[in-house]
Amino acid sequence: MIGGAQGSGVDTSASIFGNAVARAGYYIYGNREYHSNIKGRHSYFNLTISDVKMHSLSDEVNILATFDAETVFQHFMEARDYIIYDKTLEGTKISTVQSMEPERAEKIEKLLTSNGYGTTIKDALNYASSKGVKLVPVDYGKIISEVATELKLPTSVVERARNLIASAVSLRLLGIKLDYLRAALRVFFRNELYVRMNERASEKSYDLVQSAYNLPEIPVNGHRVQLDGNTAVALGKIAGGLRVQTYYPITPAADESTFIEDNEVVDVLDPETKELKKAGVLVFQSEDELSAVNMAIGAALTGVRAATATSGPGFSLMAEGIGWAGMNEAPVVVTYYMRGAPSTGMPTRGQQGDLLFAVNVSHGEFPRIVIASGDHVEAFWDAIWALNLAERYQTPVIHLVDKFLANSYSIIDESELDYKGKKIIDRGKLMYKEFDDYKRFQFTDDGISPRVPLGYAIMHYTGDEHNEYGIITEEGENRIRMYEKRLKKLETADREIPEEQRLRVYGKDSDIAIVTWGSPKGPAIDAMDELASEGINVQVIQVKMFNPYPRNLIRKLLEGKKMIINLEANYTAQAAQLMKLNAGVEPTHYVLKWNGRPITRTEVKWAIKHILSNPNERRVVLNGGA
Repeated sequence: MIGGAQGSGVDTSASIFGNAVARAGYYIYGNREYHSNIKGRHSYFNLTISDVKMHSLSDEVNILATFDAETVFQHFMEARDYIIYDKTLEGTKISTVQSMEPERAEKIEKLLTSNGYGTTIKDALNYASSKGVKLVPVDYGKIISEVATELKLPTSVVERARNLIASAVSLRLLGIKLDYLRAALRVFFRNELYVRMNERASEKSYDLVQSAYNLPEIPVNGHRVQLDGNTAVALGKIAGGLRVQTYYPITPAADESTFIEDNEVVDVLDPETKELKKAGVLVFQSEDELSAVNMAIGAALTGVRAATATSGPGFSLMAEGIGWAGMNEAPVVVTYYMRGAPSTGMPTRGQQGDLLFAVNVSHGEFPRIVIASGDHVEAFWDAIWALNLAERYQTPVIHLVDKFLANSYSIIDESELDYKGKKIIDRGKLMYKEFDDYKRFQFTDDGISPRVPLGYAIMHYTGDEHNEYGIITEEGENRIRMYEKRLKKLETADREIPEEQRLRVYGKDSDIAIVTWGSPKGPAIDAMDELASEGINVQVIQVKMFNPYPRNLIRKLLEGKKMIINLEANYTAQAAQLMKLNAGVEPTHYVLKWNGRPITRTEVKWAIKHILSNPNERRVVLNGGA
C-alpha cells in the first residue's frame, strides 16, 4: 500500500511501482482510494502482486509505504511486514494532523492509549513493531536535498520526487531490479530533467535497504497492458466504432471522456470503422448532463455511433433524455459509473446502489437494456457490446461500471483485447438508402424498424406518441400497437441474446453458490480459489445483463443449492431483488457492503466461513477499509 496527501503523487507513484513490477513478470491488481477534495486529504493506492492473475485486493498489507504522517496513523494496524516512513515525522501527534476526520482520529487514539502507548507517530510505529512489523525509517528530506545539490536544482523542484522514494524502497524490499524502475520512469515522465531527478532519488533509496522478499524474475510471453476501468471502456468504445462522445465532468466518469479526447485519432483495424481513420472521435463537453445525453441522441439520429458517460447525479438529470430516446427508438449508450449516493453522496467512493434506478430510469414503459462489467477485460468488450446492442435493438443501453472498477487497474495480457479478424460491429437494420415513403417506426414482427440516418428520407421525431411515420397521434388502436412494438424489441433481445452470454459461471458445481455482479466478481473468484485450497467448494455466478434478465439459466443453475449467497455493494441487495422478480429465486444469505470501500477477497472468504458456521445469520455486513 502506498499513501500520502491528495495531490502529492500517490497515483503516479503507484502506477510507476506497478509498471516496474510488471516488467519483472508479475501480475498486479491495484485500487485507488481518495477523498473528494483537490489537495491535502488522505489518498492511498492498494496493490496486490502475484505470479498469477489476481482480481481483487487483500486486507493484509505486507509493505506500507508512506510519505506523510496521516498515512501512518490511518494504516499502521493493517501492516504485516514492513512500514516505510519519514523518520523526521516520528514526533508528530495525531491531534496535530488536522486533515484526519475526527471520528477516525478518536478511534486510533483510543486504540493506542488503551494499549499503553502515546499518540505520536513513534507510538503508532512501536505498536506495529510489537506485532512483528519491521520499521524502515527514511530521511526523505536528506535524499531530496542531496539530489537537489547534485543536479543543481531548487529543493522545491526535487520535492516532487518524494513520492518515488517510498516506491523505490518498496521495490528494493521486493527485490525488483532498479533497471525496471528506470524504464518505468521513462514511461511516465517525458521531461529528461524529471527522469534524471527521480532516477537519482530512486538510486539513493535503493541504497538504504536490502532485498527482503527476493522475488525471482518471471519470463513474460507476449505483451501485457496496464489497464484501468475508465481506459478499458474508452478503448472499447473506440474499437467499437464510436464517433461521438458527450459528457459533463463528474467523478468517476470524466477520465473516460478525457482519454478518448486525448486519443481520438486512431489507427483503425476494423474495416467497418474505417471512417474513423480520417475523422477520429468527436468529444464534446456540454453545459450539463441533460444536454450531454440529448446531444448523443441527436448524433445517433444522424447515423453515427454515439455515447455519453456519467455518474449518479448526472444520470438523474439524463432521465428525461433517455425516455425521449426510448420513445423515438434512438440507439444511444450511457456508460454509468456508480458511486456513493444519494445526492452528492461520496463522489470519490464506490457503491452499487443504482442498479434498480438504471433498470427503471425515466417514466413509463419502454425497453432499457442494462449490462454490467465485472473486470477490466469485460469493460473493454462490454463497451463494444453496448454499442452493438443499442443499434441492433434501437434503444438506450445502460452500461454499468462501478467506481471500484473505474479507479482500479490490472496487468492483463494484450491478447485478451485482440479483435483482429473478428466481426465486432453489428449495426442492426441501419441502411444508407433514400426513401420516398419512409416509415421510421414501421410495424415489424420483431419490433425493430428499418433505420436510415437523417437526410435520407422525411421523418418525424417527437416526445409524443406517434404513428409509423412519427406523426403525433393519440388514437387508441395505434397506441396499443406502437406500445407493443417498442416493448417487443425487449422480447426479441431476450430471444436472440444467449443466456450464457448474460451471465458467467466460475468454479465447479457446488451446493454453495455466490451470486454477484460488477467488481465484487473479482474478490468472489479469488475467495473461491482460496477456499478451495482449504477444502471448501463454492461456485460463483456473475450476472452481466439485468434487462433482459437470464431468468431460465439462473433458475437452472441455482436449483437444488443448499446456500445461495448474494454478494453486492449496497444496502438493499438490489441484484437479489431483480433475481427474485425475474427468476423467482431468493438468496438464503446476503453479504453486503456500503461504506464506500471496495470488497476484498479477505472479507468474502471470512463471510463465507462465517455463514457456514452461523447459517441462521442471513445478513452479513462488511465494513473494512480506511
